[in-house]
Amino acid sequence: MRSLHLLLSVSVSAAFFTSCGLIGPKAIEETKPEEPQKAIYVNPYPAGTYENFTHRLDYKQTWDIYRDEVAYAAASPSETSIVLNLSTLRGQLFNGQKKVILDYPIASGTSKHPTPKGKFNITEKIVDKESNLYGKILDANGVVVKSDADSRKDKVPSGGKFDGADMPYWMRLTSTGIGMHQGRVPRYPASHGCIRHTMDGVKQVYAKVKIGTSVTIK
Repeated sequence: MRSLHLLLSVSVSAAFFTSCGLIGPKAIEETKPEEPQKAIYVNPYPAGTYENFTHRLDYKQTWDIYRDEVAYAAASPSETSIVLNLSTLRGQLFNGQKKVILDYPIASGTSKHPTPKGKFNITEKIVDKESNLYGKILDANGVVVKSDADSRKDKVPSGGKFDGADMPYWMRLTSTGIGMHQGRVPRYPASHGCIRHTMDGVKQVYAKVKIGTSVTIK
């Protein structure tokens, strides 16, 4: 009887611990709180509108250009104005009703060569322009000896020459050489102070401005 009693005790104990071993983790798993779902951004503005374009999550990074086809076609260079935003690295072309008809990417000056802020006017337009300040220096054999040269500081070797950087669709803003033109447009400040446009963007801007067009840099 004593042996039977011990056997029953051991069996009950084993069943108890086995039961706890099965139920415990399962119970914890069932009561584990659900992970919160990540919110999915939904642009609240209708597709194709300017508001939708500026509220895109990639607005500050994209090279895309927004254009109001009807308003852009109707705009006259005599009435347009430009705003260049250094914080978003985007430019906006406005018509006479102060409506954005073009929104395009730009690259501004670096901290070493900052783009000046303020109100300016276009004083010169040249389709094929070469810089007389920045470019490269070649030796007498035509070999580049300095690719990022400043004509005011870097000496040209005997028989060599200074080759100014191409600045297509040049639109001058200051007497010190700051203007708008086509160039490399990374999505960060990268120029010597000028405002660079993509080729697609600069052609559209150039066609809708004139000497005297107002340009605000902020």
